[in-house]
Amino acid sequence: MTSIADTAFKTLEEQGRLLNAVLKGPTEKPGRFGFRGELALIFQEQLADEKRPPERSVDQVIAVANVGESTIPFFCCYLHSFEWLTDLAQVTKGLFSPEGKYFIFCNNIDLLSKYEVEIDGVTYNVLPIDESTVYNELLELLYLDKGDLKKLTTGGKTDAVADAALGFNAKFDVISYAQGVERMGPVRNRNANRPV
Repeated sequence: MTSIADTAFKTLEEQGRLLNAVLKGPTEKPGRFGFRGELALIFQEQLADEKRPPERSVDQVIAVANVGESTIPFFCCYLHSFEWLTDLAQVTKGLFSPEGKYFIFCNNIDLLSKYEVEIDGVTYNVLPIDESTVYNELLELLYLDKGDLKKLTTGGKTDAVADAALGFNAKFDVISYAQGVERMGPVRNRNANRPV
């Protein structure tokens, strides 16, 4: 059986960073482990034995890792602010590779912008997100039909998304992290205009 201890998720699991998992287990593809949930970036100080939620985390994570490989080939998430990209890069340092595909859907970049940002040799595809979910945005970006995936298990859906993402080779505007910070807008309240 595919174990998290045999994949690049091992470090993040040991650090207690993989939270609120919808999927944390083998996918349908032999030797592949999937994770869907939340990744803690910065922990709150803990007093005694109380368990506090992280001070900063990325949500809606969809990622896979293969048994026997030291890096995570595919990872995507929702980032509340573009500025947090360096926190993500720090937490995943050594776990992401120059060959991997990493998609960061960001709250506070212009809705018409799509960027490639390189940090420590790893390229992040930074995309805007409006009121949709990372999963829906990714399906649209990768030209996957939601109807085709409906009958699949959570692991099967994760495989389909990961396989399509690993073949993704569109190019976006290349900017530096500093340029991204300059261009980013205020963090939008995604619930502001929603009916109650």
